[in-house]
Amino acid sequence: MTFSSEETKAFHEHGFVIRRALFGEDEVQAARVALERLYATAQTLSATGDHGGAFFALGKSPHGAVVVQRVVWAGGAEPVLLRLSEDPRLVAPALELLGTSHCEQLLCQAHYKMPNDGVAFDWHQDVQHRDKGGDTWRDVNGRGSFVQTILLVDDMTDENGPLEFVPLDAVTVDASCRLVKESVDASRAVSVTGRAGDVLFFGPYAVHGSVPNQSHRPRRVLINGYAAPGANKRFYPGDGACRTLPAAMPMRRTG
Repeated sequence: MTFSSEETKAFHEHGFVIRRALFGEDEVQAARVALERLYATAQTLSATGDHGGAFFALGKSPHGAVVVQRVVWAGGAEPVLLRLSEDPRLVAPALELLGTSHCEQLLCQAHYKMPNDGVAFDWHQDVQHRDKGGDTWRDVNGRGSFVQTILLVDDMTDENGPLEFVPLDAVTVDASCRLVKESVDASRAVSVTGRAGDVLFFGPYAVHGSVPNQSHRPRRVLINGYAAPGANKRFYPGDGACRTLPAAMPMRRTG
């Protein structure tokens, strides 16, 4: 499960690295079915909020349908996703990149880009979601202290709103490595495409974004985030959020 020296270099110099076909079709299909159940549940909810062990962030399309922006700590409602998020194929490389023997799992999120739902993300760094000021986050290892993984649940193509990364030498950052948004040279952006089962590993300072899904097929991903011990000082919603891995797992419901 260890990274090659080339992969490690790519992660630290470019902000991300991809592992192809890390999960098989049967495993991806189980995640896909779980995400479909969460999406169906979201269509019955009237507003953003907690439900069934997860936190649903919802919006409305121009046509009145419920847009699922994300399901925070999706594993709280779907144990199959929680089991995936503790898989050594994700956790072991994350620990290697963090340089620690254990970590705090902050994220187990289901993200949806359904056909023409308009969901898009402007250029950003995920450190802005970790650090909310007031001593909510500390970079304890000097390299970001956070590794995020994105499992492709569907194929990611040029048409369905793929992730795009901007090389770090194509942006300006301030003294704390935070992005100066006006500095992004979008012409240098690299689209990440892949097949279901591929996994993207990236750090909190990687600059990325995406445009809406213009295809006729969904583009769904499972996002897991692992923090170095002592980095996080925030509360994250969801049953079992911020658990320690790979220590003994807390008890959780299985149905």
